[in-house]
Amino acid sequence: MAVKGAITVDTEKCKGCSVCIANCPTGTIALSKQVNGKGYNYAYMENPENCTGCTNCATVCPDAVITVYRVKI
Repeated sequence: MAVKGAITVDTEKCKGCSVCIANCPTGTIALSKQVNGKGYNYAYMENPENCTGCTNCATVCPDAVITVYRVKI
């Protein structure tokens, strides 16, 4: 059984610390070139096709701004 994942990031609360990027085993996440209302580059799914829904990013996020979704395919 394969699992396809996806994440959502609360971009206004993300501080762009990059901890999620360092802990993503599939290289799905990157920092946006755009900034949020506080002036931080926020995390987003640069390569959504790579996401497996492993939840590493959400687990290590110090501000709990990442939600992970998983779908069986």
